Amino acid sequence: MLERAASRSGAIEPEAVLAEFGGLEIAMMAGAVIGAAAARIPVLVDGFIVSAAALAAIRLVPETKAYCVFCHRSAERGHQRMLESLDVEPLLDLGLRLGEGTGALLALPIVRAASRLLSDVASLDDVLNGRL
Repeated sequence: MLERAASRSGAIEPEAVLAEFGGLEIAMMAGAVIGAAAARIPVLVDGFIVSAAALAAIRLVPETKAYCVFCHRSAERGHQRMLESLDVEPLLDLGLRLGEGTGALLALPIVRAASRLLSDVASLDDVLNGRL
């Protein structure tokens, strides 16, 4: 089906691809990813549809990739190819296809723990020099 759609369109640039294949909800999510990255806010990318929006956002503004946390590898066809094209590994690979943000919900404790490790854990230097 995508091959047929692609054959009727010469869209190559990210804006044209988004206009041709994205739909309003994916365009809005892509804009939200770009806006969050501009505000230095991490984005939990959950599954196929949000990955499509993140892919468009990253193609439009490559710097947004640094703010995307890919939560899980969806069982949906094509999701693996999107992840490969972005050169990212998701936090989880549970074969989910439930939707409703389940991958992000499962990944959130991992993201929070990683953030706390970076900000709240004493360094060896702190321990050795009694700065606790």
